Amino acid sequence: MPANALERYQSKRNFLATPEPRDGGLPSTGALRFVVHKHWASHLHYDLRLELDGTMKSWAVPKGPSYDSADKRMAVQVEDHPIAYNTFEGTIPPGQYGAGKVIVWDKGTWEPLGNAEAGYRQGKLKFALHGHKLQGRWTLVRMQGRGSERAPTWLWIKEHDGLERAAAQYSVVDARPDSVAALGDPSAGAPAAAVAGPPAAPSAAPAEAPAPARRPRAPAKGRKAALPAFLAPQLATLVDGPPPHPEEWLFELKFDGYRLLGRIERGQARLFTRSGKDWSARLPALAQALAALPLRSGWIDGEVLVLNAQGLPDFQALQNAFAGRGSGRPVYYAFDLPFADGQDLRALPLWQRRDRLRALLAPAGAAPDRDRSGAAAVRFSEAFEAAPRDLVASACRLGFEGVIGKRIAAPYTGERSTDWIKLKCSLRQEFVLGGYTDPQGARTALGSLLLGVHAPDGTLRYAGNVGTGFKEQALRDLHRRLAALEVPDSPFAQPRALPARGVHWVRPELVAEVSFAGWTEAGRVRHAVFQGLREDKPAQAVVREQALALGARPAGAPARAPSAAKPAPARSARAAPAEVQGLAITHPERVVDPASGTTKIELVRYCAAVAPLMFEHLQARPVAVVRAPEGVGGELFFQKHMDTRHLPGMATIAPGTQPAHPALLEVVRAQALVAAAQMNVIEFHTWNARKDRMDRPDRMTFDLDPGTGVTWSAVCEAAQLVQVLLEQLGLPAFLKTSGGKGLHVVVPLQRRHGWDTVKGFAQAVVRHLARTIPQRFVAKSGPANRVGKIFVDYLRNGWGATTACAWTPRARPGMGVSVPIAWDELPTLTGSAQWTVRSAPERLALGNTPWHGYAGAASALGAAMRALGYAPQAPD
Repeated sequence: MPANALERYQSKRNFLATPEPRDGGLPSTGALRFVVHKHWASHLHYDLRLELDGTMKSWAVPKGPSYDSADKRMAVQVEDHPIAYNTFEGTIPPGQYGAGKVIVWDKGTWEPLGNAEAGYRQGKLKFALHGHKLQGRWTLVRMQGRGSERAPTWLWIKEHDGLERAAAQYSVVDARPDSVAALGDPSAGAPAAAVAGPPAAPSAAPAEAPAPARRPRAPAKGRKAALPAFLAPQLATLVDGPPPHPEEWLFELKFDGYRLLGRIERGQARLFTRSGKDWSARLPALAQALAALPLRSGWIDGEVLVLNAQGLPDFQALQNAFAGRGSGRPVYYAFDLPFADGQDLRALPLWQRRDRLRALLAPAGAAPDRDRSGAAAVRFSEAFEAAPRDLVASACRLGFEGVIGKRIAAPYTGERSTDWIKLKCSLRQEFVLGGYTDPQGARTALGSLLLGVHAPDGTLRYAGNVGTGFKEQALRDLHRRLAALEVPDSPFAQPRALPARGVHWVRPELVAEVSFAGWTEAGRVRHAVFQGLREDKPAQAVVREQALALGARPAGAPARAPSAAKPAPARSARAAPAEVQGLAITHPERVVDPASGTTKIELVRYCAAVAPLMFEHLQARPVAVVRAPEGVGGELFFQKHMDTRHLPGMATIAPGTQPAHPALLEVVRAQALVAAAQMNVIEFHTWNARKDRMDRPDRMTFDLDPGTGVTWSAVCEAAQLVQVLLEQLGLPAFLKTSGGKGLHVVVPLQRRHGWDTVKGFAQAVVRHLARTIPQRFVAKSGPANRVGKIFVDYLRNGWGATTACAWTPRARPGMGVSVPIAWDELPTLTGSAQWTVRSAPERLALGNTPWHGYAGAASALGAAMRALGYAPQAPD
C-alpha cells in the first residue's frame, strides 16, 4: 500500500468525533474481501468497497446494485478506505463528513477475472462476487470525460451469467434491506452435494441422507431480530430440466399437501398458509406438536400431508381429514428454519439452516406427538443424494409429484426465485374456478368445472374444463360451495371461447389443483384430472406456470455462485408477472406516474417496505382508499366501501358501528398494502377515531392548505404558528408532510368528546388564527378565499371525514409521500413532497421515531376549550 493511500480519507474526518477507524486491518492472505455499506447520509446510497493493493477501493452508488444487466448503475469513485472499515457499522455524528447511519449491507470475497491492477488502471474491472446477497459476474467501467480527477464516474453492471434478473421481477436492495454484519463468511464451509444412485422407496418418511462432510462445530447464528408477525414463504420456480451443476443443489421430494408455516412464541404455535390465513384451529394436534419442540420462538417452513397405507402422500385423504372425514392423520414435513430463538436465519445458507432444523427435530425433540407406530407428527424433510434426473424418475414411479431443488448456499428470500426449483413428473398446477356445467347421464351434482388463470393484465382467462377425478362426496361438496357463489355473468375475459349452454357462473374465489397432459395452442388444458381444492392459495395469485430453462454457466464464471435470489435469464423473467410477498403482481413494468416514471412494481415494493411503519397509523381505524386504475393523471376512485375478498389483510367493520351505512374498510394486516397496490390502490386515508369507539375521536387534525401564491417557507412558518397556539392551549402537536402541497398538524386526544365538539373546537382554533393573523390565515375554504393565504382545514375532524395516512403515497405527479417529521426538521424541508415513492426508502431507517411519545401524549380538551373561550353547543 502506498504510504499516502489513506491521506484523503483521514483528512476528511475528525477521529475524535467519528467512530470510523483511522486505519488498520490486515490484507487478506487468500481471497480478496469486498463489502457493500448501506449509508443514510444526506441521501441514502450504497458504498461498494473492493480490497486491492492494501486498501478498500471505494465507489458511492446512489441506487445500489441491480441484478438487471440493462441497469447501468452510476458509481462515483471516492477516497480509499482502510481495510478495517470492512467491519464498521454505526452512526457518523452530525457535522462530520458523511454524517448518518451506516450498516454492512453485504460482504464476502471477490475474484478478479483477469489482472485486477491492470483492469483498475485501464478503467474496466471485471470480477465475481461471493457474498450473502451479491453473486456472480460484474463489471466496473470508468466513463471517459465524466466526473473529476479525484471523483471519476464509473458504471457498475451485472454481467450475463445466468444469474441476472429483470428489475421489474427482482430488486435486491428492496428484497434484502438488512445488515449482514453478524453473519460469517458466506463462501466458507458450504458442503458439496454428493451424486449417488436413485433413492430407495420412501415409507412413512423420506430416506435418511448422510450428513455432509463439513459441519460447523457450533450451530450457525443469524442476526438478532424480533420475531415477525408474518413471514412470506420462499417459493419455487417451475423449470424444464435439472440445473447444469447439480453439485450446488440438494433435492427433496415434492409433497402432495398444503404449504404451511409454523410460528412459535411463548409456548404457543400457530400455523399459517402461504397467504397468511391462520389454520391453527384446523390442525390443533400439529400446532401442539410444534409448540412442544425445544424452540422458544421461531418460524418453521414445511408442508402438511396425509400418508396412505403405502406411506405416500394422498391429497384427497388430506382434504377428507380437514373435512372431518376419514382416518388419515396429518403429518408435517419441515424443511426450513427462517427464524429461531431471537435470531433471523434467513441470510444464512440453506445447509446451515437445515442443520439447525435437523437438530431441532431429532427424535428426542420430535417426540411430543407420535402415532401408534412411533412416527412423529413433525418430521424432517430429508434430501436425497442422487442425480436429479434419476430422482425425478424414481419420484414419478412412486407416485410423487416430482422433486424440489434448492441451492445449498442460498439464503431464504421470502419470494419466488430460481434458488428453489420444481421438477415435475407431469403438468400440474392451480386453476381458478369460474363456473360449472350441469351433470350428464349418471353423473350427479355437476358435470365439469370451468378453469381459469390470470393473464398479465389481471383478467381471468378461460383455460378449459375438468370433468374427471371426482369422488361422489367431493362432487356434492363442490356443488354446495359453488352454488353459494353463483353470479349471473361470466368472470372470464373472452366470452366467445366459453361453452354456450348449461353453464353456471360463479365468483372466481375457489382454487382447484388439476393435473393434465399439456396445453393446446388456444391455451386449454388437455386430459385434465381434478385433484382437489386448494384453500391455502389466493385466487388472484393463480397464473399459468411457465417452465424456465436453467442455462449452463458461461465460460469463466466462478465455480460456486450462490444467489440471494437467483434470477432466471432476463428474457424469461420479463415474460411473467413479478411476485412480492407471495402475491403475483401483474403489469409490473406499467408506468403508474408519467411525471416521475414510477412503475407499478416500484409502488408495490415501496408498500412492502413501508408496511410495518404505516400499519401503526392504520391499525384499528376505518380507512378509505384512492384507486387509480389508469395511473396518476387518470380517473381516481375514492372508496370507503369495497369488496375485500380479493384483498388479503383487509376486512370490513360491521355495519352496526355506522347504522344505515355500508360496512367500512379496515386494514388488519400490514401485508394488505401489497395486495391493495396490486389492485391499483395508491392512497390510504384514515378516520380520526378507532373502530372500538367510533363516536369518540382520539385525535384532531389541522390540514394546512396553501392557496395560490403562497411560498413553501410561508407554509412552514404557518405550521410553527399553529404549534405555538396549540402549546399555549396546553395541547401537544405532531407534524407530518401531506405528500402534496401542505402540512398536517395532529393532536392526540383522550376520547372524552364527540365529533361535533371536536370539530367545533377545531373550527374555533382556525377562526382565532384568521382573526389574529389575517395576512396569513383564512377560515373559509375554497380557492378564491385563500389566494395568497393558507386555509387551515378543520373539516377533517367531522364524522366520516378522513386524512391521508402517514407513509401513504399520493396519487399526484411525482408520487410524494406523507412522512412524519420532527418540528426541528421543518426548516430543512424543501417541500411537502420532499419524499417520494422512489426516495422515501432513505427515510425508513428513521421511521416513526419523530413521533416518539405520541401514544402517551393524548390530552383532554376541557382546559383548552376554556382558554380559547369555546363552549360546545350541546353536551356529548
